[in-house]
Amino acid sequence: MSSRRSRSKISDDQIADLVSKLQQLIPEIRNRRSDQVSASKVLQETCNYIRNLHREVDGLSDRLSQLLESTESDSAQAAIIRSLLM
Repeated sequence: MSSRRSRSKISDDQIADLVSKLQQLIPEIRNRRSDQVSASKVLQETCNYIRNLHREVDGLSDRLSQLLESTESDSAQAAIIRSLLM
């Protein structure tokens, strides 16, 4: 085993700590009354949460594109929107 590989190992305690931190970030899990949630459930809910965030970003991006297209006739308003995004 190379020395690089041995240095990159994560201990069980570190994994448990990271899972606990994820648990606090995910609303679906954070709002539950029970403190005991399996690591696999935390990871599954994290993946679901990230997928939902991606969908939300895509939806907002589409709405923004439509808004910019509708304001093209008012270039001052479009310029303001674009400057806010920068």
